[in-house]
Amino acid sequence: LTPILEKIATSDSMKDKILIKKLNADENPNTSASLGVRGLPTMLLFKNGQCVDTRVGLQSESVITDWIDQMVD
Repeated sequence: LTPILEKIATSDSMKDKILIKKLNADENPNTSASLGVRGLPTMLLFKNGQCVDTRVGLQSESVITDWIDQMVD
């Protein structure tokens, strides 16, 4: 998933729209638990500081970009 997210984060269509951050759930169990992470990989989409949607499992680049477009625009 990391290579897909890195590609999305640096793409011309997304780089000014989103900021992608990665958290190691094993090294940050309290944060993961407070966010309700139960499975890995989990992607949380935040807007204005609030989690607005979650996706669990490996997703394709096109599915992720469509998801971001739907949630951010």
